[in-house]
Amino acid sequence: MPLDTWLLFVVTVFFVSATPGPNMLLAMTHGIRYGVRASLPTMLGLLVALGIVMAASVAGLGALLATSEALFAAVKYAGAAYLIWLGVKTWRAHPEALTAPEAAGNGGAGGWAKFRTGFLVAMSNPKAFIFFTALFPQFMDARAAQLPQLLTLAATFFVIESGWQFVYATGGARLGSWLSSPLRQRWVNRFAGGAFVGAGVALSGVSQGS
Repeated sequence: MPLDTWLLFVVTVFFVSATPGPNMLLAMTHGIRYGVRASLPTMLGLLVALGIVMAASVAGLGALLATSEALFAAVKYAGAAYLIWLGVKTWRAHPEALTAPEAAGNGGAGGWAKFRTGFLVAMSNPKAFIFFTALFPQFMDARAAQLPQLLTLAATFFVIESGWQFVYATGGARLGSWLSSPLRQRWVNRFAGGAFVGAGVALSGVSQGS
């Protein structure tokens, strides 16, 4: 994978992961309620579910590329269109009050209960499968070895997501207070939305031009 493509992926994922979605809000609220160390099982549950979702997406993309390069290209362009639409939607999103996501159980005081809550919250969003299937092909070359590319993208996303979860859990009340500002939420949405649109527009032709 070219370094410039990987760096663009890092920038895109950095802003995408920073957006306060259900996973980050759960890490933040458990960080506030239980402290960072006691919230580690919650974050572990979130990350295990994330790993499962990415593994399923990677397996599907690998099988698709092995079947037909043309079909993979079609998925790539469809994914680019989805990312652009998602970027516009994120850019235009109105600031909302930050509330903790609901899941089976309330997190409890035990490590297993927190892990289960984190796992269920991360797995309860079927859009995650669509997201990874749309995002990864934008940074891949169908003519290069697929497994190293997929593993690089998945590992990079996992590391950045882990870092942001720790930031949210550590920041806790401060981060929640900072994001409660409509103006700041709007700027976060615009950064994330711009990253989505940029990935969709700039990378839809990477494999054709390489």
